[in-house]
This record gives sequence, C-alpha cells and structure tokens, in this order.
Amino acid sequence: MKQLEKYKCFGGELGIYEHQSDALKCSMKFSVFLPAQSKSGKVPFITFLSGLTCTHENFTTKAGAYGYAAREGLAIVAPDTSPRGDDVPDDEAYDFGKGAGFYLNATKSPWAKNYQMEQYITQELNELVCDQFPLMPDSQGLAGHSMGGHGALVLGLKHDDLYKSISAFSPIVAPSQVPWGHKAFSGYLGDDKQEWLKYDATALISEKANRASCPEILIDQGKEDNFLEEQLKPHLFATACADVGQALNLRLHDGYDHSYYFIQSFIEDHIKHHAQILSS
Repeated sequence: MKQLEKYKCFGGELGIYEHQSDALKCSMKFSVFLPAQSKSGKVPFITFLSGLTCTHENFTTKAGAYGYAAREGLAIVAPDTSPRGDDVPDDEAYDFGKGAGFYLNATKSPWAKNYQMEQYITQELNELVCDQFPLMPDSQGLAGHSMGGHGALVLGLKHDDLYKSISAFSPIVAPSQVPWGHKAFSGYLGDDKQEWLKYDATALISEKANRASCPEILIDQGKEDNFLEEQLKPHLFATACADVGQALNLRLHDGYDHSYYFIQSFIEDHIKHHAQILSS
C-alpha cells in the first residue's frame, strides 16, 4: 500500500492511498479519514460506497462529512466503485463496466476476472484498512449513495456479522425490478434471476424470518430525484422491512434531487446514526 496524498482535516487526517488488489487484479485507490481520537486508540468506522460514474474522490471531496465524523470520533473509508486499468473490461455506457461495479461478484465472462467487488469491499479492503489503520473491526458500518446505497444495503444484510449499522442515500433498493439492475445483473451474472436476488436488498430482507432486534436502517430520499419512480422505488424496501419487523427510518424530502447537495444536507444525520449504533 502506498500513500499518495495526506491532509490535515478537522483536527484529524485524510489520506489517499493506492494498493494492488488481488481480488480485482488491478491497482485501486481509496481514502481514509481518521479523527483525532484515533491518535489514542482504535475508533469505529464506516465505509461509504459511491454511485454510478464515481470514484473514491466524489465522497471524499463533495460530501462534507469529515467535520461531523471528527466530532463523533468516527473514521470513514471511501473506496472506488469498480476495478480500474487498461486491462479491465469496460462498456461505453455510464451504467455498466468501469465506474459501475454494483458491489457484486461477477460470474459472467469477461467481467468475472476483475469485477469481484463484494469480495474486495467485505474482505480484501476491509482486512487491509483494519490492519494498517487504528480501526475497530468489530465496530463498523456501511453507507452509500444510489448504486452505492444498493451496495450498502445488500452487503450490510449479507454480512451482518461484519457490519453493525447501515444507511443509504437514494438507494436502488430492488435492482432486479428496475432497468439499472436488469442491465447490470444480466451483464455481470447472466440470465438466472435467482442469482440476481442474491444482490437485491428487497429480496434479501424478505428472506429474513425476524429482524425486530436489529438496529434501525436509515434511508434518505429526495422527492425531486429524477430516478425515484423508475429506478429507486424505496416503497418496495419499506414494505419488505415492515413484513419482517426491520426498523426503517425512510425519510422523503421535498425539493431535493439525486445530487451531492442532497448528501451534504443530511450527512450529519447519517454520521450520528452510525456513531450511535457503533458506540452501543
């Protein structure tokens, strides 16, 4: 692992790093924010998963999260959204290929060689940051936006032994039922729709017998989001949560869209949501 940049940030430290990923078979960049509290011991942390077309830089530079994280003593890891490099297969469309890894393990050629994003996020990167930084492996959560909100919900539900808290902005909650998911899943996973359901948050929560004792999930969604009706459909996830007793705080906001201005407006609430759960 190599440090590319380092900044003093809200009394803590923000670093940009690069490493060679075995899971993705390419070089990957990510950022880590460490609050001042990490100087005296390990701290809880969240991993923030970004959306379509993004890299590690979008959340790092646009979200406005680090002042709130510093106050709560919370570290934040921000990875890239897909494998990168000249040898990684790509597609001309913005919603498939590079910048659109969908946080799954691809099984269909040629994508399977590199697009192992679930393995990368939950195993390789997780083990790397917990080994190299003063982070608490047993006190971590997942957050994300859009495609990354899908990733946070899916990976948080599939790996609930690892992630204790979950939140999302404008997530794709039922990708097997919307165009973005149809395209990504058929390309990465093939035509077997049973395989699609393994990466569908609404389907995953529906399989749970009882989630009444699990921590609340926080979702914020703008009502002026251009993708709300066709691609996001948060009501499907809300219904599935109600059926299994999963506490869900789904907040719909008048006048807000899909942008990082929306994330900036409510990121403090998400930081507090994770800090409260992870400190209990």
